[in-house]
Amino acid sequence: MTLSGKARLAGVIGWPVGHSRSPRLHGFWLKQLGIDGAYVPLAVKPEDFAAALDALPKLGFRGANVTVPHKEMALALVDHVEPLAARIGAVNTLVVRDDGTIEGRNTDAFGFLENLRRGAPDWRAENGPAVVLGAGGAARAVVAALVDAGVPEIRLLNRGLARAEQLAADIGGPVRPLDWQVRADALDGAGLLVNTTVLGMNGQPPLDIDLAALPDSAVVNDIVYAPLMTDLLNAAALRGNPIVDGIGMLLWQAVPGFEAWFGARPTVTDELRAYVLA
Repeated sequence: MTLSGKARLAGVIGWPVGHSRSPRLHGFWLKQLGIDGAYVPLAVKPEDFAAALDALPKLGFRGANVTVPHKEMALALVDHVEPLAARIGAVNTLVVRDDGTIEGRNTDAFGFLENLRRGAPDWRAENGPAVVLGAGGAARAVVAALVDAGVPEIRLLNRGLARAEQLAADIGGPVRPLDWQVRADALDGAGLLVNTTVLGMNGQPPLDIDLAALPDSAVVNDIVYAPLMTDLLNAAALRGNPIVDGIGMLLWQAVPGFEAWFGARPTVTDELRAYVLA
């Protein structure tokens, strides 16, 4: 649709930002819902991020998404931080309030859990322990979501144990850091396996893990979506495990921000999924 002088503005701030699928994603919803608005990529160097953040309300932006490498910096610079974002330690969604101040939120935990529940509708938090691979920013959101959902035990494995221990201390709950070398044994009795590392992503080393101890009923989720079907998901599917790919997390995490900026709650559909992946 044609933009007017009253168009609502939002965007995604990153460095680089050219790879982001968020403009395509939000553009689909804006067109579908007939909203007078625009969502634009904002390539901002780390040294310019504070100035860019300060400029958002002055330029009339309703808010923005924040992607690498700015998520932790955003947490320190916003005027208000929602409790979940503070707990996770990162902000991925900025909302400009009516008074011009900026609130930092984290919608990655919501996006992860919605994707998991819709991709594996039979999964229940009480089904058994969850095994989470990785202890980076994405893992923090995933672990927080699983703790809040009521998973009885979360076995957290990272190539650096100290980082896993720090994550467990920060998030709280039944999180048990384990050495990376025991990752195969950690699958015994699990109800869920989640890969949050870059291992298996295009251009990255493969994820080396033996799934033999994983129960056939356990759900396997890889948050990587390039490629969409990772070696982990292919191996799990061959064993008969239910699998959930990573693109849904991207789609669902975008819903709360879009609603806050543009005043309408969008829907995640197969049509949207195909469009974003194209």
